[in-house]
Amino acid sequence: MRLLISIPLLIVLMLFALSNKQDVALAFWPTDFKLIVPLSLAVLVPVAVAFLLGLFFASLGALSARARARRAELRAQVLEDQVRSLRTPPSRSLPAPQG
Repeated sequence: MRLLISIPLLIVLMLFALSNKQDVALAFWPTDFKLIVPLSLAVLVPVAVAFLLGLFFASLGALSARARARRAELRAQVLEDQVRSLRTPPSRSLPAPQG
């Protein structure tokens, strides 16, 4: 399934990079520093950085959900153990109450 999505995407990205070889000047205001890079690099690098940042922040949210799920599973296990202990018949070794 991943290959059905990733291979066409990689082909499109390669075609974009090969089609946009012209150089562009990236100026960083307020300095006079200019960087000459291919247009494809000027577009694809920020997109890749944004994708990785999005992946990072999404995984942070998933970590808290996983921690909550882990705590809920532990609590459910404790409760199941309590139910099991309450369902077992009392032991016959105790003397019967007198009175």
